[in-house]
Amino acid sequence: MNDLHDIRTIGIIAHIDAGKTTSTERMLYLSGRTHRSGEVDDGSTVMDYLDEERARGITIVSAAATFQWQDTLIHLIDTPGHIDFTAEVERSLRVIDGAVVIFSGVEGVEAQSEKVWFQADRYKLPRLAIINKLDRVGASFERVLGEINDKFQDRGVPLQYPVGSESDFDSVIDLITMQQWRFDEHDAVASDIDSELVEIAESARIAMIERLADHSDELAEAYLQSSELTAKKIYECIRQLTLANQIIPVLAGSAKKTVGIQLLLDSIIRYLPSPADITGIPAFDAKSGADVTLTPGDDAPFAGLVFKVVAGKSADLYYLRTYTGTLQADTAVYQPRTKQAVKLKRLLRLYAKSTEPLDVVGPGDIIGFMGPRDIITGDTLCDRRQQVMFERMNFPEPVISMAIEPQSTKDRGRLEEILTMLAREDPTLNISEDENTGQCILSGMGELHLEVTVKRIVNEFNTAVHAGEPRVAYRESITKAVTETATFERNIGDAELYARATIALSPSVDHSTPFVVENRLRNGNLPKAFVKAAMEALNDGVKTGGNNGYPLIYVKAELMELEIHADRTTDGAVLGAVLQAMDQAISTAGTEILEPMMRVDIFAPEETTGEISNYLQGKRSLIHGVDDVLELKRIRCEMPLAEMFGFSKAVPQLTGGRGSFSMDPCGYRAVES
Repeated sequence: MNDLHDIRTIGIIAHIDAGKTTSTERMLYLSGRTHRSGEVDDGSTVMDYLDEERARGITIVSAAATFQWQDTLIHLIDTPGHIDFTAEVERSLRVIDGAVVIFSGVEGVEAQSEKVWFQADRYKLPRLAIINKLDRVGASFERVLGEINDKFQDRGVPLQYPVGSESDFDSVIDLITMQQWRFDEHDAVASDIDSELVEIAESARIAMIERLADHSDELAEAYLQSSELTAKKIYECIRQLTLANQIIPVLAGSAKKTVGIQLLLDSIIRYLPSPADITGIPAFDAKSGADVTLTPGDDAPFAGLVFKVVAGKSADLYYLRTYTGTLQADTAVYQPRTKQAVKLKRLLRLYAKSTEPLDVVGPGDIIGFMGPRDIITGDTLCDRRQQVMFERMNFPEPVISMAIEPQSTKDRGRLEEILTMLAREDPTLNISEDENTGQCILSGMGELHLEVTVKRIVNEFNTAVHAGEPRVAYRESITKAVTETATFERNIGDAELYARATIALSPSVDHSTPFVVENRLRNGNLPKAFVKAAMEALNDGVKTGGNNGYPLIYVKAELMELEIHADRTTDGAVLGAVLQAMDQAISTAGTEILEPMMRVDIFAPEETTGEISNYLQGKRSLIHGVDDVLELKRIRCEMPLAEMFGFSKAVPQLTGGRGSFSMDPCGYRAVES
């Protein structure tokens, strides 16, 4: 096992096509983990191993790989950039200690870039950034750096100066050591700075030091006193400020040409945290629910989080992040959710779709293990002697659905098995049955998400299916606050059942969660079993849906009163009273239908903006503005998801093949009557 200080557990995050997978492939090659550098264009990548990933040239599922750089063990997770697969990003961010954010030097800060950045903010992840593709036509380090600082609290501090532009970009100047680095496929070579660039580099170095001095009194004092600022002192300052999330170091490179990747690896080690830097890991006691703080260490009781499931025919492969303690192969751990022991016969080092056996692992590791199917994403595994649980992961609700059925009736059972397997892997896939038609309904995060899932069923599992047209997953919300009381009285056999419940429903101002359920009972002497039954019924009642049959969101439900009878009240009577009160409340309050909205940025030539605007207005879109991005116009708007079917084909048609777009979910709004 490596010393805790010599481990980095990181993620690669970015907008689609910014160069995440290419950068990862170059890291694996330079570290000696692979013998050739995989290419997205020819489908030879290690990290994108699914057939659909290689066919489409995009990352669909997160993949983990472990490799050595210098004396440091790096656990790396490559995440998808497409919005439809945001759950893969969410679960990866949950378990990493730091992140590398990749921006395209051409497109700059795109919609999904902002999305993953704010996801990383939520987990308070230290990160560094690299502006990639600086060898491409239209690339600009300065412009993208400006966008980073405009959008992300002016935290970007450039540590390098790129030499050359577009096809002439071939080296970078390290502003800390004042060396010029040149690269080939294998090596990075440092030399003196070209004479014509010395003055520019010195000016850029002063600007960097002044940015750092704004955050570091120690560095500011040394700088003002004209003390010699050694590389070591600057490294230490940058690391401290990065770990404190006060700055984001910004690098320059081209993964395609292997320019700057060696320096990126050095920076990951130099600036991003090790498990030893994570001083307090929040958890709670599995028995009492009390908050506890865990400290990483080999001698601490073991605790880890299952963050990904890869379903298999006989057994599932689970991805596990270890936080404290050591874990040996062929030992048992405790699963607090099920209150069962789980024996981990084999521990596996993950390398995309390949694995290697391990005898023992320690804190900060990303590993795999084969296990029973009663383990799910978000489960904690721990030492029975210290039963703790980590906060579970939250995933967005599906926004689009389609009917799916096998082409042959003999495959019905097979299809159900496959869908169950895929839903275990992907928490944003939902399988249900249409109450009216009996059809199987597959729900997900977007057209591409469903399309990829159907392709996997056909190609990976050799099962032919009929898939219906995608349809939007609408929601409902109540229009006013109401309070309702209902009495449940019923004779069942010789028993007379009784319960009376009062509930309050109101529109929720907190749109970060679908609904909020609270206990407002003033009588603290009620039996706990009845109160528990009432709260579960209230929770279930919200989920049953509104007057139009769609799930309720943006609702606050409160249990106000519960009246029971010593001899006549049961859990079932309480359930009946609460659900009856809920039905009355929803009916009285009235509901409105909500539709999912997408925040869309369209990039197009100026001469096509008029036609695009007319198109958007016909699609019930809200246009927020138009600005310049290179030689293109960016049209910023909000668009109902229901109007976006076929949108990916419409944009090239409207722009003569020169347009593109990015999108991001931005909540729900009432359907226009």
